[in-house]
Amino acid sequence: MNLAPIDWLSVVIYLVVTIGISLYYVKRAGKNTTEFFLSGRNMKWYVIGTSMVATTFAADTPLLVTEVVAADGIAGNWIWWNMLFGAMLTVFFFARLWRRSGVLTDVEFVELRYDGKPAAWLRGIKAVYFGLLLNVIIMAWVTLAMETIINVLFPGITLFGRESFDLFGLTIGAPLAIVGLFIIFVALYSLASGLIGVAITDMFQFAIAMTGTIILAVYAVNTPEIGGIAGLKAALPPETFNFVPTIGQAAEGVAVLSLSVAAFTAYIGVQWWSSWYPGAEPGGGGYVAQRMMSAKDEKHALFAALWFTIAHYCLRPWPWIMVALVSLVLYPDLADSREGFVLVMRDVLPAGLLGLLFAAFIAAFTSTFAAHLNWGTSYLINDFWRRFIKPDQTEKHYVLISRIVTFVLAIIAFLVTTQLDSIKQAWGLVITASAGLGTVLILRWYWWRVNAWSELAATLAPIFLVILVLLGVAVPGITEPFPINLFTVVAITSVVWLIATFITKPTDPVKLDKFYQRVRPGGPGWKAVAERNPTVQPDSGLLPLALDWIAGVVMVYMVLFGVGHLLLASYGYAILCLSIAAGAGYYIYWDLNKRGFDTVLEQD
Repeated sequence: MNLAPIDWLSVVIYLVVTIGISLYYVKRAGKNTTEFFLSGRNMKWYVIGTSMVATTFAADTPLLVTEVVAADGIAGNWIWWNMLFGAMLTVFFFARLWRRSGVLTDVEFVELRYDGKPAAWLRGIKAVYFGLLLNVIIMAWVTLAMETIINVLFPGITLFGRESFDLFGLTIGAPLAIVGLFIIFVALYSLASGLIGVAITDMFQFAIAMTGTIILAVYAVNTPEIGGIAGLKAALPPETFNFVPTIGQAAEGVAVLSLSVAAFTAYIGVQWWSSWYPGAEPGGGGYVAQRMMSAKDEKHALFAALWFTIAHYCLRPWPWIMVALVSLVLYPDLADSREGFVLVMRDVLPAGLLGLLFAAFIAAFTSTFAAHLNWGTSYLINDFWRRFIKPDQTEKHYVLISRIVTFVLAIIAFLVTTQLDSIKQAWGLVITASAGLGTVLILRWYWWRVNAWSELAATLAPIFLVILVLLGVAVPGITEPFPINLFTVVAITSVVWLIATFITKPTDPVKLDKFYQRVRPGGPGWKAVAERNPTVQPDSGLLPLALDWIAGVVMVYMVLFGVGHLLLASYGYAILCLSIAAGAGYYIYWDLNKRGFDTVLEQD
């Protein structure tokens, strides 16, 4: 198919505005690495939170949601809905601590928290492992999704009259080559404008992406083949619309909705606290930590994390879910279910709106890719190059190298895309390769005995187990499909890091004292250190934070389900869910004000 001229106008407008924002911030980003990676630590909560949401709104996420809905109905989204528990931990337990730490990256944090050569080794390994290896896998599956969109929207498309190209011995199809041009575009504006340019661009991109997907959902549900919500519900088995999975076996004749007890338990009982995933790390790391450390103060960091969590789980998913449900009706026999979302775009949208949706997907792709480029580069420069290779160079040197590494990282991610087949498969690989690490990432803030060896063991153990499986070694439990394998991987990793903790020396007391004085973490896990530092006023007890966390989880899940029930015309359930959400939200508001968290807007 070909886009109409009015469709191409939407794409051109998007590209021109993005370039304009990038050029506006070039000079500011070039001042130093704090400006390049953290925007001078002066960003406001709504910019930070929206930027985080835009980063998670990638080209891959609507396609992943379509995959899981095709396999397990709406309830299949627990593969990522479970991460809300960890996201809320970040809001109330970690957001202010990250801002208080004053580090440039969450990898730099390890040498603030731990001491000696083990801490240095841990910092270098994490910089390369997360900033390069896992990061390029994530960027690669985002690229794979964008390739799918172009391939389905423009079947038989060529670039410069050619259907494929040879690059470093790899055969690159024209759709992927076109995505490669977008990657060059993203790399150029990311290396030019740094985090502030990326964040401001993210706000523009998020507005386009949300507007486009909402319009698509409305058109899709009301297409004559569907006939509105009533027609959609009549065309699919009732179990398709369950928000909580049918535990055990699916109903006879139903091709979707079969989540086993073990799989659901792994999602809500293990994955969210045990595994690392950027944007949903239980300790609030990754690019979420980067954004929180760019906040102008602790209040902005907390409210940014809260806004991100609400928007991430309540605003983004329902347009995708509705389109995914429509795709099950219109294309019931697709070999590749993720293509269903793009086919709905192609077949139901008129000229003009199709171009807007295509621009929305370009925006979603570029915002995520840009954020991962900036975040991964921050690790490789601040925590590897500056720390181990060239420690005494000027800020201009580090900014220059940052820009070079940004471009190189984009090329590597593009090449890795050629080796991926499934978004869901890559997602499971990343989560499995960090299973068990999340416990240490939480406890290092609240238990003085956790040391560099603890985190090093928790980082390397699951990687080693995944490598064994990839080499064909049959390890009981680990060779189970994701997420069932998490039980075994987490158990083994936990035993390994606990042994490593207690057979090695604790972190030096002087280092612990300095960390405690700077970050002021609360809780009984710091009792021994607190006794040595009686003048330090730590955070209040953990119980009020835990109650806020519970209320936050209830609030967001109830808004998520309440909106879903509204869309599916189950008004009684919608009112009930939204009423519970309002009560939980009021409790959070009351408690934060009681403890001195007056609204951020008054601080501006």
